[in-house]
Amino acid sequence: MRLADADTLSAVVDASPAEYTEVRYHARVLNEVRVVNGRVERARSVTKSGAGIRVLMDGRWGFSSTGVTSRGALLKALDEALRCARARGGDRRVKGLAEARVARGLFMPEVNGRLEDHSIEEKVRVAIEAEREARAHPSGEVRSASSLYRETMDAKIIVNSDGASAELHDSKPEIVVSAIAGKGSRRISASEGSCVTGGWDDLFRDRDHTAIAREASDKAVRLLGAGQPKGERTTVILDPAMVGLLSHEAIGHLVEADFVLSGSIARDLLGKEVASELVTLVDSGASNIVPYAAGTILVDDEGVMARTVRIIDRGILNSYLHDRESAYIFGVEPTGNARAFEYDDEPLIRMRNTYIEPGDYSLDEMVKEVGHGYMLKGARNGQADANGEFMFGAEEAYLIEHGEVRQVFRSVSISGITMDVLKSIDAVSSSRDFRYDIGTGYCGKYQPMKVDGGGSYVRCTAIVGGVQ
Repeated sequence: MRLADADTLSAVVDASPAEYTEVRYHARVLNEVRVVNGRVERARSVTKSGAGIRVLMDGRWGFSSTGVTSRGALLKALDEALRCARARGGDRRVKGLAEARVARGLFMPEVNGRLEDHSIEEKVRVAIEAEREARAHPSGEVRSASSLYRETMDAKIIVNSDGASAELHDSKPEIVVSAIAGKGSRRISASEGSCVTGGWDDLFRDRDHTAIAREASDKAVRLLGAGQPKGERTTVILDPAMVGLLSHEAIGHLVEADFVLSGSIARDLLGKEVASELVTLVDSGASNIVPYAAGTILVDDEGVMARTVRIIDRGILNSYLHDRESAYIFGVEPTGNARAFEYDDEPLIRMRNTYIEPGDYSLDEMVKEVGHGYMLKGARNGQADANGEFMFGAEEAYLIEHGEVRQVFRSVSISGITMDVLKSIDAVSSSRDFRYDIGTGYCGKYQPMKVDGGGSYVRCTAIVGGVQ
């Protein structure tokens, strides 16, 4: 895709009278195919590009955006941003921006199989074949199915008055297959999918689209005859997807510095014990596993290098997640967590890849030590509050009795108080089990954002119950 001229963007920064000016050009191509019950319901390709200009003037932010990136249009948008900053009332002023390691140069994750080299016809075919495979389950109990293939290809140029001058390229393909199994009046749905930062070959590196479809339909059929567990506080073993959901929703949002300043329970806990010493919780723009996790970014949308943050270090709350403004307030280095969905969105503090580091247990050892409990698999949506209470859903729960995995239950909830659950963790499995597994979702904090999370298996205590 053709990009805006970097020299023109820099000239706009130079022309600004504000104490800080940031120009962020962003071009995005979105391709999407959706198939439902053998019919292609959507096949679209959307291109959107433009620039967002943010200024800090007399301690107040102003923001404007434009879909036209000529010098004249950008200068007009700069003037609008300055007017917005001057017009803002109230007593709240930005105290300052922390010094940061700003990015300069070209940044792009490794890509195996460029998405541009695969036609829209091929992507439609893959979505059709995946949906057909899910519906053709040999049990005959899959009543309907759907598949979604989506990819975003992004190109950005970020320049600011503090010396950032970076060109960024990124691509994130994903596929999700859902199946609904039925018997009599009962209907059970299940999904399976994958999303990575990378290319076509990266997306299908471990399994192809038909294997993903079979896993979705097998799961739906397996759960069709399953019951629901009784509500109780008990031992649970969380699979990597559930660990990712816990890390993101129950912990990650509590330590985003804007939420901390608004009164999150984590506000007064820095340097204090908040988890078992077995827990080291990390948020990282990088991904140490290939293919790269869906939340991978190398540079954030303030032009700051995205560094790895040890949020919890062996049970001690060690750091919040920061943009440059919050980092100044707390007197720390920015963490590279400022992210904006598209060019006409302002950067917000957002997570990237959030996970619990592996331990040294084997999964077999973890199971054998459980007298009674459950293994929870397959993360569903949930909610967490600023006071630390959370409730999430799991697709499957396997009863564990006397160290043996027994029957499966469906539609299971897990709830508790975040810090209590973290402190109850008494086993974390090894790196052999580690994976990111929530990349097909989007974080919905004011703007949708692609994130990821995971870990190895974790054993803890929580409340388990059935979901109607």
